[in-house]
Amino acid sequence: MTNPPPPGNWSDPTWSAQPSSPAPDPTLVAGHPVPAQPGPTDPYAPVDPYAGGQPPVGQPMPGYAPPGYPPPGYPPQYPGYGYPPAQKTNGMAIAALVLALVGFASCITAPVGAILGHVAQKQIRLTGEGGAGMAKAAIIIGWILTGLLGLLLVGYVVAIIIAIATSNNSSY
Repeated sequence: MTNPPPPGNWSDPTWSAQPSSPAPDPTLVAGHPVPAQPGPTDPYAPVDPYAGGQPPVGQPMPGYAPPGYPPPGYPPQYPGYGYPPAQKTNGMAIAALVLALVGFASCITAPVGAILGHVAQKQIRLTGEGGAGMAKAAIIIGWILTGLLGLLLVGYVVAIIIAIATSNNSSY
């Protein structure tokens, strides 16, 4: 009796053509005995330290504090440092931002807000006060609105010159 050939046309040396090959011994691995290993049959089975149901006398149940002691509380805590004191904001930076934003409605305050923003930035660098972002925003908004105001004035002047030039050419 012979074994059928394995798939893939390769030869397996463990398959022999002899009809009566001895069964492998499960206690031997590569000719050496396998030591008996103690332990549960299921390695994932929970281990019960109190297999008798109750712990030994004087021992608490697992997960509980021993009797006669208060439950554990939080560890002692030390007082924290809290929040750092609030940094004072430069008043000129606030005024510069307000004037730059009012420049949307009345364009004359935008350049004043931009100039105050520059002054506020210098004060903030010298004193270390807060408000550097407000001063920078006032500078950016103020100069953008001042540039738009300049373009608007140039447009008005060009429109007036065109109106005067066209009115001189027409006769009464």
